[in-house]
This record gives sequence, structure tokens and C-alpha cells, in this order.
Amino acid sequence: MNDALRLRVVGSSPAMPRPGSACSSYLLQAKAAAVVLDLGNGALAKLQLATGYTQVDAIVISHMHPDHFFDLVPLRYGLKYGPAPRTQPLPLWLPPNGMEKLIELGEYVSGDRGGQFFDEVYSMREYDPDQPLTIGGIRLRFRLTRHFITAFAIRAECGGASITYSADTAPCDAVVELAGGSSIFLCEAALGLDMEEGERGHSSAEEAGEMARRAGVARLVLTHYSTAYSPDALVAAAKHRFSGPVELAIDGLDLTVISGNETPAQWT
Repeated sequence: MNDALRLRVVGSSPAMPRPGSACSSYLLQAKAAAVVLDLGNGALAKLQLATGYTQVDAIVISHMHPDHFFDLVPLRYGLKYGPAPRTQPLPLWLPPNGMEKLIELGEYVSGDRGGQFFDEVYSMREYDPDQPLTIGGIRLRFRLTRHFITAFAIRAECGGASITYSADTAPCDAVVELAGGSSIFLCEAALGLDMEEGERGHSSAEEAGEMARRAGVARLVLTHYSTAYSPDALVAAAKHRFSGPVELAIDGLDLTVISGNETPAQWT
């Protein structure tokens, strides 16, 4: 997998999961690394269909909403008590101020004070969104999105391959800039066909298409969408703005990018 970057959609649902689907989680694999972007509720069970959870090199969380990180709790139990526990803590990269929130959650879940609940299995750090982060040949860059809390879009690059994940965002110039020229733009469409006015933190399918058009990406994959609208309607709305290939992320979708060319497959 030299100079290739593989995207496996682990979970593609919004905060209220679609039937049979997990919340936000995406596995990136290169020759020397496996990185998980977000681990929302239900994602750990789906992740095990793609890889052994002890084989993951790092987890990177876009923002501290439950549907993007809550399965760090069951993963903690797996890493500590599972059939093949890790010998070293799993690197866990959180957004700025994320450690405080995760420690609070651990204290609530365990009933113990002192922040030891997650420390036993994770090597927790906060990334600097102004600086690139490199994990085993996968280079990650970040941009602040337009969301209800502080959240970061993430661009992953390996050789000539690039995948940008919007995280949660309303239409955002910074996300468009980050996604510029990406092989794959994995963009949320939580509003479906709605076009809300005023302050908000999510995008419609059409707005995702517009961001893809402005960014000049090769392929758009809509994610974080509900059952309120039909898949065909969501794709059609995005295509109203973006002339390139558009598809919906479904749990299990597998795309490999090699020097800017994507080759789709499926895993179960």
C-alpha cells in the first residue's frame, strides 16, 4: 500500500443513529499506520469488522460531542480486559481542552476521582490545530469548523493521496480551504434537504456539494445524515452544486486512494 490511503467508513450516522448504523467513525490506513478519526457510539463493534482494535496506531477526535467520541468508554474496557490487551497505551489525540472533558467523563463513569479511568489504557494528548500531526506516514492537518462547540475538520495526506473529513460544520470557508484538491471529501449533510437560516452547526446535502465544488475535490462522500430523506434525494441535492462523483457513506464503504485515483471496494 505504498503511497496509498485507504478510507473505511466505520460509522456514518448523526447523533440519532440510522437503523443498523454506528455514529461517526472513520478508519484511515496507510502502509505503516492505521488511524481512527472519531469513535462515536456504536462504532467499536463496527471497527472490529475492519481491523483488530489493538492494531490501531492512534485515535484522533474532531470534537467533544458524544456521537464522535463516546465509544472511547467501551474501547477502554476492551484494551484493559479484552482477549489481547495492548502492552502499551493507545495514543489518543483530543482537540484543545478535550482532556478535561474526557477525564470528567471517566470520573463519572467509574466513580473514582483523579482521572485514572482512561489513563490506564490511553496516552492522551491534545493536538495543536495550527500544527500538522504525523502518525506513521499519515500527515494530518486541521481547521476550525462552524459548529456549536469547538470542532476541527481534518485533512489526511499520504504521498499523493488526500482525504478531508469535514467533521461537523455549517458551510465554512476554512473547511473549503482545507479540502482544496482532495481526492475524497467526506462531508457531513446532517440537515439533509433543509436550508436553515441563522446561526447553526451543520450543512445540507446541497451545501456539502457547494463546498466540494469550491474546493475542487475529485469525489464527494456525504456522511452524518439521517433517515429523514431518501439516499437518492440527498445525492441529487449535492449534484445540483457539484458535478463530480457523489455517493453516500454507509457503514462498510471502502475507498482506496492511490496518487489521487480512488478504487472502491466493500468490506463486511
